[in-house]
Amino acid sequence: MINSVDRAPEGALSSLKTGIYSRLPMLGILLLCLLLSVPVLTILTSITSSSDGVWQHLYDTVLGDYVTHSLTLLVGVGLVVLVLGIGPAWLVTMTRFPGSRILEWALVLPLAMPAYIIAYTYTGMLDVGGPLQVWIRETFDVRFGDYWFPNVRSLAGAVAMLSLVLYPYVYLLSRTAFLEQSVCVLEVSRTLGASPWQAFTRVAMPLARPAIIAGLSLVLMETLADYGTVQYFGVSAFTTGIFRTWFGLGSLTAAAQLAAVLLIFILFLVMIEHWSRHKARYHHTSNKYSRLPQIPLTGWKRAAAMIYCILPVLLGFLIPFIQLSLWAVDTWHLVDKDSFFTLFMNSLELASITAIIALLLGVFITYSKRLRPTLPLRGIVRVMGLGYAIPGTVIAVGVLIPFAWFDNTLDAWMRAHFDIATGLLLSGTLIAVVFAYLVRFLPVALNTLDAGLGKIQPTMDDVGRSMGLSPLQILRRVHVPLLQGSLLTASLLVFVDVLKELPATLILRPFNFNTLAIRTYELANQERLAEASSSALMIVLAGIIPVIILSKSISRSRPGHDSST
Repeated sequence: MINSVDRAPEGALSSLKTGIYSRLPMLGILLLCLLLSVPVLTILTSITSSSDGVWQHLYDTVLGDYVTHSLTLLVGVGLVVLVLGIGPAWLVTMTRFPGSRILEWALVLPLAMPAYIIAYTYTGMLDVGGPLQVWIRETFDVRFGDYWFPNVRSLAGAVAMLSLVLYPYVYLLSRTAFLEQSVCVLEVSRTLGASPWQAFTRVAMPLARPAIIAGLSLVLMETLADYGTVQYFGVSAFTTGIFRTWFGLGSLTAAAQLAAVLLIFILFLVMIEHWSRHKARYHHTSNKYSRLPQIPLTGWKRAAAMIYCILPVLLGFLIPFIQLSLWAVDTWHLVDKDSFFTLFMNSLELASITAIIALLLGVFITYSKRLRPTLPLRGIVRVMGLGYAIPGTVIAVGVLIPFAWFDNTLDAWMRAHFDIATGLLLSGTLIAVVFAYLVRFLPVALNTLDAGLGKIQPTMDDVGRSMGLSPLQILRRVHVPLLQGSLLTASLLVFVDVLKELPATLILRPFNFNTLAIRTYELANQERLAEASSSALMIVLAGIIPVIILSKSISRSRPGHDSST
């Protein structure tokens, strides 16, 4: 009787501890989600704040231009990336022609080229003093003004630059969808008399429509988030308007209100993307995934396919890369080697720190969701996933306002009670920069790791538990070894995204702290395009390896894939 009384509290205490520990991941993710949502909530709550008439001035003068130009960019880039992304994805997946195997991964290379860098490069090549127009004047003995030449620094030029580097989003997701389709479905359409073109338009395209819409939504979000290209080309878009309002008119509140309008645009695109997936009614039910047909093309079809697939790679990567390399060789003697090394180390430091933290948080969040796949937890993770859709400019404004409030409040309190000035502890430091990066790029790690965990059978967890392993031991001994590829991909993608990020770094960086992206931006704005090539080329080179890895992993994603082929 005494023993039973003694054991009851122990059992109750053990049950209580188990309940508390089981709730810790949920509580931790909830707190993390709230913390990372602070920038977005700050922006949204700024709508009702007073801007001392600045907002009314913006509404009466330039807000219409911001809306019109942003919508024009969205429509123009959206149409071009659909043309450049879907067709090549189908051709390299389902047909064979000279160079098709190389083009499978080469078509992804423009993803390593930031939009602002390709804009600087083509401006240097096509502007009045560029090599092409100089050649035209010398060859045909004409003066500037005697001939017509398209102006690259224009709204149409911005559409072209953004399209050339963003179409890989549509290409990657379209190709993934085509690889996952069953050949049986396509063969049935052919037996019913459908031509290859009809099979593509009536069967393959509808099946891939959710993936295509998802890729298009990513492109449109990146288009709204761009700052370097539209600023350099003089396009009045929302991102440039936020900078002008903040630094030109000196109104952080009005800048936050502009950011809120842009954020509403982004949330609208996210809703459309989710709606498109939920409304999809096209499915294939076959479990048989035989080898893809890979129809050999001949004659004019082969030539047309080659031109169609090579052109995006040529314009979006090869020509800019070659030009950057030539400029880098010519101007290397002008580069301050010590300063360049400092820029490289600063960029490496920020990218490495952010990638490591994002990887640790990503593993914690995705594994917690695997252990407890409850509806609230999935909803919280989805909310956190919206960060990638938010432009760096918006995040920077949303980070600076609460961080500055915290620093000023703490400093005033310490001065009043202890006569100690604390200064800037968060704003104006690398803490603010890394925090903004995490808000923006943590979803990249989450999506990659979630996909990797989804490929691990739940029976692996059951086997680990039957051997007496705790969830942490199962993660360390079972999942981490199986997730090595996903862990590497997630860290590399975050690393490269941080290297390319411009507006958030430009706003939040500490004084006298530069990165390769900022140095490229500064030199380009001083019209020293050739000198900017060294830092720009370094950013591009850092992005090549991850995009190739990503392309290869997609090629191996088809069920029944034989890596030897």
